[in-house]
Amino acid sequence: MPTTIDLTEEQKAWVGEVTQVLGAPTPISLPRFPQFSRVVGGVSDNSALSEGSPLDKAQRERRRGLVLPREHGAWGLLLVPMVTGAGVAFLSSAHILPFVSLLIASLSLFWLRTPVESLLGTSAMRAQTPSERRLVISVISGLAGIAGLALGSLLWGGRNPLLWWIGVAAGAAFVAQALLKKLGRRMRMASEIIGTIGLTASAPAAYYVITGRFDIMGWVLWMTNLAFAGDQIHYVQLRLHTVRVEGLGAKLSRGWGFAFGQAALTAALTVACVSGFLPRFASLAFAPLLFRGWFYFLQKPGPLVVRKLGWNELTQAIVFCALLIAAFAIAA
Repeated sequence: MPTTIDLTEEQKAWVGEVTQVLGAPTPISLPRFPQFSRVVGGVSDNSALSEGSPLDKAQRERRRGLVLPREHGAWGLLLVPMVTGAGVAFLSSAHILPFVSLLIASLSLFWLRTPVESLLGTSAMRAQTPSERRLVISVISGLAGIAGLALGSLLWGGRNPLLWWIGVAAGAAFVAQALLKKLGRRMRMASEIIGTIGLTASAPAAYYVITGRFDIMGWVLWMTNLAFAGDQIHYVQLRLHTVRVEGLGAKLSRGWGFAFGQAALTAALTVACVSGFLPRFASLAFAPLLFRGWFYFLQKPGPLVVRKLGWNELTQAIVFCALLIAAFAIAA
């Protein structure tokens, strides 16, 4: 029979946090954690707070979850287009300081979304205790200050006026994404594609602040990165939902939309390269992406390791970025 122990309100909140982090359906009983058995009259043994204790580790994980973005793939969707736009822009301009400011502002604003959602309670992780709210508010203040300074250096004195419109377009995409998410899982694909419009806006933004112009090349970089990212999102969703599907016919039946997208992307690339909107070698940047997409329908089914799938897609993005910049460099 476990001994009843009186806990302070702070200690009760502490145990509640661990319960939430670990996803336990019922409150965690104290006997499961031996270090709690020494808590008497609000005083605990120092071992309960040891660096390697389950409680301490759970708290650290929860605090990180409150302030650090959890969509790890979205970092790539933001940074790869930005590097692509900068790489093409640097072929004709050497203004690196505006790019650094844009990079800092973009990373800060992207990071800012997670603690803001935690504070407002619109995400799965919510700041509940006063200490958590103080942490979240301090992170929001710091990130907002950094983003404000970086944007101020870009927009001060009326410079880069079109950057406002790029920001408005990206913001509208993120708002539309949030609204689509509220409609349920059936709108998941559409919401991710819409959100990608905002993330890939970093490509024309980087090109614009470096070169000082937003011409047809800005639109080409935006659409090119959007097409690549859209194919990646569609592929990942297809793999996640067809793990146990076997045979070419069954895969085509479930993945006909993805196959149509692959064919449409190939046709669009051909037209863009022939018409001169893209360098002829730019099609090579999409070759690994298209190959892995078509190969899916032929490969034998096997266990899906989500982490490995994510790293493979990140590698695809890096290769695409390098090959696309190289194609523009050869054509320059």
